[in-house]
Amino acid sequence: MRRLGAGFALLMSLLLVTALLTAAEAAGSGRQRLAIGSSPRLVRLQHSVYQGRIVAAVNSWDARGPYAPIFESTDEGHSFHRIGEVRDPEGARGECCGSLYELPRRVGNLRAGTLLWAASYGQGGGPQRRVAIRIWASRDGGRHWSFLSEPFRSPNGGGLWEPELNVDAAGTLWVHYADESESPRFSQLLARTGSDDGLVWSAPRHTLALQPERARPGMPLVRALPDGRFYFAYEICNYGDQFCDPYYKISPDGADFGDPADPGRRAGTPGANYFQHAQTVTLFPGGAHGTRLVMVGQIYTDHHGTPLPSNGRVLLVNDEFGAGAWSELPAPVPVPDAYDNFCPNYSSALLPVDGGGTVLEIAADYDNGVCTTYFARGPLS
Repeated sequence: MRRLGAGFALLMSLLLVTALLTAAEAAGSGRQRLAIGSSPRLVRLQHSVYQGRIVAAVNSWDARGPYAPIFESTDEGHSFHRIGEVRDPEGARGECCGSLYELPRRVGNLRAGTLLWAASYGQGGGPQRRVAIRIWASRDGGRHWSFLSEPFRSPNGGGLWEPELNVDAAGTLWVHYADESESPRFSQLLARTGSDDGLVWSAPRHTLALQPERARPGMPLVRALPDGRFYFAYEICNYGDQFCDPYYKISPDGADFGDPADPGRRAGTPGANYFQHAQTVTLFPGGAHGTRLVMVGQIYTDHHGTPLPSNGRVLLVNDEFGAGAWSELPAPVPVPDAYDNFCPNYSSALLPVDGGGTVLEIAADYDNGVCTTYFARGPLS
């Protein structure tokens, strides 16, 4: 009976994988090109005259150097058209891993609905580089941009990566980022700095700083939950028995993230499958509590870190604010054979459309050796 049960389980597992791959390939057959670039970002505007429109941004480059083209969709992600760009003068020395955020309330003179773009600049500055987090603002839905402020610049050659913005329950604007400037004590840690006006920023403080020294928490994300708490997601590389796997904490107010030495909770499936590298998590309507978490990551592996047949073709879904197991869902933009590289399926973006029943995804993949972003829609089921 045990042999029959094991064989049946294996057969069902293979059938499930086959169904997922077939659905993912069908969903991805209509993927459309957005732009050259990587690390795409998506936001639906909710607090301005542009309410309901979808805005996308990509870390891109052209003959003039690195920059971020801005796109808009007015048809729930069926199509996009370009409306603007962010071209920071420091981008000539490198631009990395930007983020897009709409202010949900007034911060200083920045009204609700202001769009913010934050990115790392200067990583190509040579031996004397000083990487900076810089923020730009748009007051017209992404059409025109102006420089806002520089929350932090590295005091040494250590990098600052993956800035993420959120406004906490008290109205403070925070920028979270991965910080290499405290090596060798910490190879990399997560830090944050806050502002009441978007112009003057507090001294940075640790959000997650782990031992041993080689541990590298990164890729911070903050999502405001409907009950007033905040979901804080990140990866931790070189830590424990898995590699660059997704973790999370729940903050009561979006300002307090607990003990920086506490790694938080790891996220994965009942079989301990997980995403390696560059997870992003987006809130969708649904589930018993009215909110569903949907995760995408770069490489989908088993608990040994071996890529699965469905690698690059699945999302993970959770209805318990991160607690418990995550289940699989076909990805609208399949990226077959995604691997550890800055481009394929790296830090992809998700957004609910059609009232939450459909997933809009933007993901990067190589097209004849050029990193290119694509978008597509698929059912959330």
